[in-house]
Amino acid sequence: MANSPQARKRARLNEIQRKHNAGQRSRARTFIKKVETELNKGNAEGARAAFREMEPVLDSSVNKGIFAKNKVARHKSRLNARIKALQSA
Repeated sequence: MANSPQARKRARLNEIQRKHNAGQRSRARTFIKKVETELNKGNAEGARAAFREMEPVLDSSVNKGIFAKNKVARHKSRLNARIKALQSA
């Protein structure tokens, strides 16, 4: 347990921030799942629309330090490749 007043305050604030970050992570994952749901349905246009909604959410999560830059780039790249494959099929 933290002993000094500053350490106690940091522990409190860290817990608040951890919960906030968890909410932001969950929100971003929900947007990813929406794209994957549309892809599994075979709905290319719906997947494209969901992807356009997802992109700024993921990009802002990188700027806030929620996700690593390469992780978001990997997700975007793979989902976009699946959308393009569905559109061409």
